[in-house]
Amino acid sequence: MSTTRKRLKQGLVQVYFGRGKGKTTAAIGQGVRAIGHGFKVYMVQFMKGNYKYGEIEAIKNIPNFELKQFGSLDLIAEPGKFDLEEGQKAIDYAKEIIMSDDYDIVILDEVGVAISMNVISVEPVLEMIKIKPEKVELILTGGPKMHPKIKEAADLVTEMRMIKHYYSSQGITARYGIEF
Repeated sequence: MSTTRKRLKQGLVQVYFGRGKGKTTAAIGQGVRAIGHGFKVYMVQFMKGNYKYGEIEAIKNIPNFELKQFGSLDLIAEPGKFDLEEGQKAIDYAKEIIMSDDYDIVILDEVGVAISMNVISVEPVLEMIKIKPEKVELILTGGPKMHPKIKEAADLVTEMRMIKHYYSSQGITARYGIEF
């Protein structure tokens, strides 16, 4: 007896960006919700080659949620040759995952940062939005900014706005298990 896996009726494009905390967390939360309904999720992380992020270990234990990281182990100020190569690999891999139609939700985490730092250009991302299969939901996250053309192409755009943050108000730095 063959079983047909659940599919979304319509896949849209979601964008999360801004100076506020929670962009990656929101995307992962959406993925976890979808898995709870029988869907499959894949997250491609741009510019996050650092295995120390807590979500990496958690996702390893979530059935139907896969993840692959691209980028330097450390945060970068200026992209070098390695970063540009990793950016291109991430774009090529993301397109392969999206077009495979094996996943219901594909998250391109930090793609907005990769664009704003010129690690990748906006054109291949816009092309993925344009050609993605109809039943694939695409979620893009970024840093403080998201390219205007991506915001225009998206179906949902959420800007995370920081009202108050303990970084600036209390001098508290990134905390293990909370920010990474």
